Amino acid sequence: MQPVNTKHQKKILVTGATGYVGGRLVPHLIKNGFSVRVFGRSINKLKSRIWARDPLVELFQGDVFDQDSLNEACRDCSAAYYLVHSMLPEQNNFEAADKQAAENMSRAAATNKLKQIIYLGGLGLDSEDLSKHLKSRHEVGHILRKGATPVTELRAAMIIGSGSASFEILRYLVERLPFMVTPKWLQTPCQPIAIRNVIYYLSECLHSEKTIGKTFDIGGPEILNYKQLIRIYSEEAGLKKRIIFPVPVLTPRLSSYWIHLVTPVSASIARPLAEGLKNPVICRDDQIKKMIPQELLTPRDAIKKALVILNEDKIPTHWTDAGKLPPYESVYDGDPEWAGGTLFTDKRVLVANSPPEKIWKIVSQIGGSNGWYHANWLWTLRGYLDKLFGGVGLRRGRRDDTVLQTGDALDFWRVIDLKVNEKLVLSAEMKLPGKAILEFKIKELENHQSEIKQTAYFKPRGLFGLAYWYAIIPLHNYIFSGMIHSIANRANNLK
Repeated sequence: MQPVNTKHQKKILVTGATGYVGGRLVPHLIKNGFSVRVFGRSINKLKSRIWARDPLVELFQGDVFDQDSLNEACRDCSAAYYLVHSMLPEQNNFEAADKQAAENMSRAAATNKLKQIIYLGGLGLDSEDLSKHLKSRHEVGHILRKGATPVTELRAAMIIGSGSASFEILRYLVERLPFMVTPKWLQTPCQPIAIRNVIYYLSECLHSEKTIGKTFDIGGPEILNYKQLIRIYSEEAGLKKRIIFPVPVLTPRLSSYWIHLVTPVSASIARPLAEGLKNPVICRDDQIKKMIPQELLTPRDAIKKALVILNEDKIPTHWTDAGKLPPYESVYDGDPEWAGGTLFTDKRVLVANSPPEKIWKIVSQIGGSNGWYHANWLWTLRGYLDKLFGGVGLRRGRRDDTVLQTGDALDFWRVIDLKVNEKLVLSAEMKLPGKAILEFKIKELENHQSEIKQTAYFKPRGLFGLAYWYAIIPLHNYIFSGMIHSIANRANNLK
């Protein structure tokens, strides 16, 4: 892509800017000189991205389900990327949500006379046998095309890249299961594509007039089945050959539960993905390759590059980035929806013989492979129990072992607020009869000392929520007391 002159250029709107694909597309557009308006539901989440302070970026907080905010986001834009989907744990009916959001986008684009919408959908032939997820992806494209704004739709199958949901499922299944009892969809043909090739196609569609108003299949240079992908991954990861036993009785529902237990991907996301694995997803034409030529990575090369990024612990975006942040302020205020408006707290304060920078270094590296600094076996047990009851468990880990940003998943927590050297606020995403927040505050004192204030907040839901809190008080005394002392001790030992 040739750099463009932005002096008289209208902005490019990117919806889903903090998601897996959007988070990688934005810096690519900036690099090539485009003025970008990034659209997301949390301004703090947008501000935390490394590209947020770039002069070519404008942050815009809004919601695709709010027509007014979407209309305003499209104002003075020439084109928009539609990278939104509702297949998230908090969304019970993702098909209806996807439909409503697409209709809102279509109206907003027409009102503001956008020249183009670029949409990333899914491969698969339209048929009665098509999975709900792929049908919804196709329906979104159909809704957008019915509007007044010309649409460029790119349809992709499995996207291979560090941090993508499909790649994470493949990675964890292969690394953790030397023996696999698998469903028959293991033989289903697919045409995976590398994330860098997806980003290039998306960006090049902006100034390729031949792509406007058309739908394209995009894929890598090889058609494989999932059994072959398992073999390739195990070879590139240096693992022993995986033994596979295909059986006809594993339904998509059972497959999704198995994925949920073995990988960090929750059952609510795994099920629609597993249902789609029965459908062949291959490119039916290659016209996009002639219009936008590029070197397409083979699945093996894409997996190899993804593993390098994983090993270097430099994942730019992750599938867990998507989703709305809960407003943690509501935990502190009275709320009649919670049982009696009750708010329980476990507050611990400790003075450490270290400056805030050292305390923050330890606090900001909590979780993931670093553990929780005290009683890790109890945290692990809590993670297993959460998985058994349909929660996210501990396996999501962290996107980065040393750096946190707002919106990051951290084991079964979510970072909802942070200020370097001062504050870290985590919202619980494990299965709970209420809402839980874990907050760390650091205050500088004299003589290079710091005050660490560690507070757990819990708003119970119903009688079970009240019983839950009182039942775990003895564990809190052990876990939280040990954790704050361990943080102080680790900081004191830092050089």
